[in-house]
Amino acid sequence: MTGQKVADYSQGSDRVRDLLSKLTLEQKVSLLAAQDFWRTQAIPEHGIPSMKVTDGPNGARGEFFTDGTPAALFPCGVSLAATWNTKLLRSVGNTLAAETKARQAQVLLAPTVCMHRSPLGGRNFESFSEDPLFAGKMSAAYINGLQEGGVGATIKHFVANEQETWRMSVNSVVEERPLREIYLKPFEIAVREANPWAVMSSYNLVNGSHADMNEFTLRKVLREEWRFEGLVMSDWGGTNSTVESIKAGVDLEMPGPSKMRAQKVMDALKKGELTENDIGECAARVLNLVERTGRFDLPVEEPQEEAIDTQETRDLIRQAGVEGITLLKNENNALPIGNEVKRIALIGPNVKQAIAGGGGSASLKPYYLTTPFDSISALSGKEIVFAQGAQTDKWTPLASNVCTTEPGKPGVILEFYKGDKFEGKPMFVQNRPKTDLFLWDNAPKEVLPEYSFRAKTVIVPETTGKHTFGLSSVGPAKMYINGKLLIDNWNWTEAGEAMFEGSIEVNESIQLEVGSKVEILIESTNEVRPAPKAGAGGPTYGYGGCRIGYIEGPDKDFIKEAAEIAASADVAVVIVGLDAEWESEGYDRQTMDLPKEGNQDRLIAAVAKASPRTIVVNQSGTPVTMPWVNDVPAIIQAWYQGQEAGNALADVLLGTANPSGKLPVTFPKRLEDNPAYHNWPGEHRRVVYGEGIYIGYRHYERARIEPEFVFGHGLSYTTFEYGPVTINDSVLTETNKLTVSVPVTNTGSRLGKETVQLYVRDVKSRLPRPDKELAAFGKIKLEPNQTKLLDLVIDKHAAGYYDVSLSSWIAEEGEFEVLIGASSADIRGKATFEVKESFTWVF
Repeated sequence: MTGQKVADYSQGSDRVRDLLSKLTLEQKVSLLAAQDFWRTQAIPEHGIPSMKVTDGPNGARGEFFTDGTPAALFPCGVSLAATWNTKLLRSVGNTLAAETKARQAQVLLAPTVCMHRSPLGGRNFESFSEDPLFAGKMSAAYINGLQEGGVGATIKHFVANEQETWRMSVNSVVEERPLREIYLKPFEIAVREANPWAVMSSYNLVNGSHADMNEFTLRKVLREEWRFEGLVMSDWGGTNSTVESIKAGVDLEMPGPSKMRAQKVMDALKKGELTENDIGECAARVLNLVERTGRFDLPVEEPQEEAIDTQETRDLIRQAGVEGITLLKNENNALPIGNEVKRIALIGPNVKQAIAGGGGSASLKPYYLTTPFDSISALSGKEIVFAQGAQTDKWTPLASNVCTTEPGKPGVILEFYKGDKFEGKPMFVQNRPKTDLFLWDNAPKEVLPEYSFRAKTVIVPETTGKHTFGLSSVGPAKMYINGKLLIDNWNWTEAGEAMFEGSIEVNESIQLEVGSKVEILIESTNEVRPAPKAGAGGPTYGYGGCRIGYIEGPDKDFIKEAAEIAASADVAVVIVGLDAEWESEGYDRQTMDLPKEGNQDRLIAAVAKASPRTIVVNQSGTPVTMPWVNDVPAIIQAWYQGQEAGNALADVLLGTANPSGKLPVTFPKRLEDNPAYHNWPGEHRRVVYGEGIYIGYRHYERARIEPEFVFGHGLSYTTFEYGPVTINDSVLTETNKLTVSVPVTNTGSRLGKETVQLYVRDVKSRLPRPDKELAAFGKIKLEPNQTKLLDLVIDKHAAGYYDVSLSSWIAEEGEFEVLIGASSADIRGKATFEVKESFTWVF
């Protein structure tokens, strides 16, 4: 409620009030910033332990960004959303609670609920949907499951964080109505229905003010109107002020040690820019979360992180994977692959790779991975033939695919030196399994703040020819091959996309002989590059790290080989798509086309010509253009399925499981058709959300643009028939709810699950509104010939829109239509209700 008094957050439990009364001002201030990358500040003399947080949305990674404790890797956010199964997401949350506790953490930095504004969004795979109600409902289920397990959820990123381009500084300019109806809505639903224990502010500015110091979104909306009493933390490095962020209600600066708080807060207090009550409110909310997570009752010294790989978790991930897989097209019963098939051609760059997740903070070290090749080979019992078909690496493939250390272990030997001159003996020597040496949070603390490192490994070429090495780095770096300098990246100036702050990849090719040992040496430091970044009083040393790549020159025509293999088989399954290099935190996609340079599209076209039964499986977190859509009988959208990706796909292809996924995003035919096309990514670090409330299917329906596949679309191996739609009351008021009922019958021959979608249309409105908006949904399981009655409940929120002139939501007097569909375009039945007299509300 505008103007209402904010609650006195210093009044927590008896324990919190007692602690606050005993703490000095300096101790309270210390609580407002983390002590390290993942932990809050401890005050042992008062029995206050540190509280540990961990990434992320599809798994609890633990302490280290790379090569950490093995953890369960769930399907990505958009794939979980494609299940349309809130009960399943609640189970996922429950399991992630156990996983988080095994990492000795109390708070999970998830879920991500920002909108799919454009198909090019780099973190779309991590988020749920283009529809705010749907994203809010799915996130609420996830949060409830997580917090039932005693682990705090951190819903993020608050708010209007829909792109990675200029992610730390872009100004998202959004009118209040779309801000309320689209971008704040999923957070609002989650606060109302699940009460997350924490919220993470985003990096970007919202209408000219950084999200971490935005009085409108944080203070007026979140704290006052929604009465949110949980903790607000900044994104990592996303605290942009001292006074303003605290005044707006950001309780915790992440990560530590503090850059914007600590002594700066004390100075602001002395100047009268902050009050002790400002500090007390934030400190109380930190302590409230410490108490809420049970941290006071745990030992201060944390035991070692644990891996708890269980069959129950494996089964849940596999189920989530299967239910998220979305069958987009299936002509002539091309799927499932039955007993009539004796020989399967598996073709494509993703056949023998585990494309399990996107890149960035959602990544982790999984317990295990499964590939389509291994899973289909094991489960089908059929003859399998394979062709790679295309090379799609964004960067040179990691050398860790083929390299070993001198002792014969996979990966590299990593030597850390104190100081930036490689002086003396290394203080630490480690064996790292990967050559993606991202050292953001895992360089030994003893060598900080200034260190140098050497990475050493060996490659034995499998062929003779011109082979390519790649090197990108955060700080200065050089690559030596057999003692000779090959790549000098010491004084780089051009930034790339890897490692958030790294250079572009530098490639060099040299002639190598098959079987000859090749010694690789990397020398690098954590000095800031490019050098001008360290000027003007900025830090001169950062987090450091490098990426080492290697590939041997191809010696064959990939597409010709694939077409020949496809022609020799009964069915050809072409597995294509993106991966963690093409979709990641830190940068956006540049095109909706499949990478790279059209070779995957040419591959599909050639295979479709060679085999009439060509099945295309696309693995991505976002839509891709499909110039071959009319040339193949079957298309599967497989998303990123986590550690069970291969098994889940095999289950669906072979008919062990019946697909039931439905699209949580619209797949346009062309990039130019999407609603943000004219306003992406903006200019001069400013992006205008010019499409207003018309994102996703709202846009395509209003503009009468036919997508490739509509929102909510997804096929099954069985068929469903909807009966007459009924509604229990004809009038909606501010306090009552309406129950809409529809009988659904499985008219096919297989067990199946169907998602029924309820949309509401305002027949006549004072202000423009979308043609229809999703208001409810439900998923049911049906045996062949079985009929069940599905009840869907709606309330005032289904009829309301935000009127800025009233500073409130309003359900206007008039008639409304309820539209029941199998997708946003496949409407099966209708009913009506009315609002007798207009009414308004705030939350």
